[in-house]
Formats: sequence, C-alpha cells, structure tokens
Amino acid sequence: MRTIDLSPLYRSFIGSDHLASMIDAASRQEKQTSYPPYNIELLGEDKYRITMAVAGFSQDDVIIEVQENTLKVVGNKAPEDTEKASTEDRKFLHKGISERNFERKFQLGDNVKVLAADLKNGLLHIDLERVVPEAQKPRRIEIGGNFIENK
Repeated sequence: MRTIDLSPLYRSFIGSDHLASMIDAASRQEKQTSYPPYNIELLGEDKYRITMAVAGFSQDDVIIEVQENTLKVVGNKAPEDTEKASTEDRKFLHKGISERNFERKFQLGDNVKVLAADLKNGLLHIDLERVVPEAQKPRRIEIGGNFIENK
C-alpha cells in the first residue's frame, strides 16, 4: 500500500488544511472491509442514494449517524438472535449470507445532508442531497451601479 506524505500541504495551504485531512481520511478508508456491499447512485444534479445490502438485519439492528462530514452506518445483530441461531441445530450445505456485524463510514462533501433512510427487502436506502447555502450560490453583479471608492 502506498503512503502519501501530506505535511507539505499542511505547511503551505493556510485555511485549506481540511483538504489534506479529507485526502488523509480517504486513504484510511481503503482499509475498510468490503462488507456489506453497497452502491452510490446519482439521482439528480444534487441528489444521491446509497444502497447497502443488509440481508438479515432489521430496522432495530441498524444505526445511522452523521457527525460533521462523516456518515456512519452500523449493523449489530441482537445477541439473542445469534444465540438462538447457535443453539439450533442448523446444518448449512452452503452459507453465503453473512450474519456478521459491520460498520461502514462515508465521507460526505460540504453541504451534503442526509434526507431519509429506508430498509426494505434487505436493502438499506439512504437518500442524500447537496444543499448549497444562498451565500455560496453565484450572484449577478449589475454593471453601472454606484461605485464606492476606498480612500
């Protein structure tokens, strides 16, 4: 695995150190497992959907949290479910459905908000939208207005 030294960015980009932090966080995310599988869809210009395959998990087993610019999805099977499964004499000829706990993190861009989440047919859908604040939207400057001269 490659390591990137980001210290020059911290020294020379004053006020933009969050960019270096995002690159550093993205490189750490490579270490995440591939479970559970997921898709990220672009639904519109500023609308997104994350779909995760969480077969065997109920709404009570999944926690979705947003802190700063990180979306965290945690799946914990209830202990009584796993104990019940181990006490039963179940013999699998093939076991392809994983029942393990998981934690998956997604770095969200600035102004990306989580709108809703839904769990249906073993798929967890998380809808997101980028909401650009009024102050960051382009605005038109009229030519020929009053000019204020600095003295």
